[in-house]
Amino acid sequence: MSQRRGNPWIVMVTLCIGFFMTILDTTIVNIAIPDILEDLDATISEVLWVMSAYILVVAVLVITAGRLGDIVGPRKVFIAGMILFTVASALCGAAMEPWQLIAARALQGIGAALITPQTLTILTGVFPPEKRGLPSAIWGITAGVAGLAGPTLGGLLVAEGNWRWVFYVNVPLGLITIAMAFALIPDVRPDKRLRLDITGVVLASAALGAITYGLLEGDRYGWGTITSFLSIPVVIAAGLVLLVVFLATQARVNDPLMPLGIFRDRGFSLMSFVIVAVSFGMMGLSLTLTIYLQQVLGLSALQAGLTLAPTALAMMFSFPVVGFLIDKIGGKYVLICGLALYPVSLALIGNMAQTDSGQWSLLGPLILAGISQAAAFAPTVTMAMQDVRTEFAGAASGAFNAIRQLGFLIAVAAMGAVLQSRLTSELHGEAERQATQLPGEFREGFVDAVTSAGGSIDAGAGDVQLPAGASGQLAQQMREIAQSVFDQAFVGALRFTLLTCAAVVVVACLLSFAAKRPDPAKAPTAEEELALM
Repeated sequence: MSQRRGNPWIVMVTLCIGFFMTILDTTIVNIAIPDILEDLDATISEVLWVMSAYILVVAVLVITAGRLGDIVGPRKVFIAGMILFTVASALCGAAMEPWQLIAARALQGIGAALITPQTLTILTGVFPPEKRGLPSAIWGITAGVAGLAGPTLGGLLVAEGNWRWVFYVNVPLGLITIAMAFALIPDVRPDKRLRLDITGVVLASAALGAITYGLLEGDRYGWGTITSFLSIPVVIAAGLVLLVVFLATQARVNDPLMPLGIFRDRGFSLMSFVIVAVSFGMMGLSLTLTIYLQQVLGLSALQAGLTLAPTALAMMFSFPVVGFLIDKIGGKYVLICGLALYPVSLALIGNMAQTDSGQWSLLGPLILAGISQAAAFAPTVTMAMQDVRTEFAGAASGAFNAIRQLGFLIAVAAMGAVLQSRLTSELHGEAERQATQLPGEFREGFVDAVTSAGGSIDAGAGDVQLPAGASGQLAQQMREIAQSVFDQAFVGALRFTLLTCAAVVVVACLLSFAAKRPDPAKAPTAEEELALM
């Protein structure tokens, strides 16, 4: 192993800043969509690709980038990724045409893919196995806080400036991180020479690209035909077949892109499922509440972001306590507690959400969600990477981050589908119930109009085409009832979706009992962790 240098905690801070930026840019753009549409005269499809291009490139390249770090050194790849990410962020902010912004976002995604797996690899190298609990907890919580902070920070930047500052904010942070990386990050690559498995790169990229594209574009094409014989199910199926071929080839090469031995480790395999389950819980909460706060409660994008901010703040301020508990009682038990409490917070939010709730009425369960997410996120990294051999650290980090990224995409697609399906069902039943307030001859037409308008999760009463003959006071009554129907139906769909997320997290909680018990002989005390500073 190459010589270590520098304070490991300063190294960790450098890595977490870079990692925070890559996760933040997954969600921060969402809040700027209306401004981008207007300023660049972009279409909805183009703006969707502004978001999708970044996610797609990261998902496709993260495994390859992880192994590349094993070969040429994670420090070099991290710095190269930070330089590319910073330059691409400046190009995003300077874009004058939609295609320029999409291209710059793809370039930004390459930089993020290079950065992400190196952070775990370097942490694994600078901290010995018995002292990785707290730094790994901070890494995990960084991912969670960045994802949750996106809408809030994006809303503030757009409100105080314009959408371009969503990208420009990365430039000074990027320059600082690059300078810190050159000065502080050591070269922790193994001395063993490794080669890049080109066949594996092609197969993994094609497989992940097809699966990710299918998940990202599925809703747009109604999960059906794209063109001619090509459909979303065919694209996803092709990706799965390529993934199987990729895994089969990995067992036969000397320097595999993704050593399959990492999945024989019980901790790595269990934590891979746990991180997907936590992604389901986070995305279910974020997706449903963002729409609920704006469409049902009528809050602005900034107000909605600020309403969700306590979850990120609770998560951030919980990490010292979580890290201390990991040291004292072991990551397994902290993880189980977090996974047990998170479904409780989801159930409370679903139960307390009403059509007339105040902006801060969900504050208590949102704080509980942040605390439980901290407890669930923090131990997963430690438990996944604790037994991974150093020469496989980059590959394992790349695989873990690819699984996390795909888990995020699967969660978005699945939770969106669950919410939409349930909303359609709730709309019909609620429309029939409230239509009794109308004259008999208008009831059936009203129900059909409301049900037809509910074709997407962001539909509202303004999309309802009132039945022929409805005018004046009757038309106004229908609009008011339609709004009430949409609000009540969405609250019902929100509750069902959150309970679905809770069920997935409960399964992860039960499986976590099979994780390895902590070894008290190896566990450092909080004083020993602080002594490294």
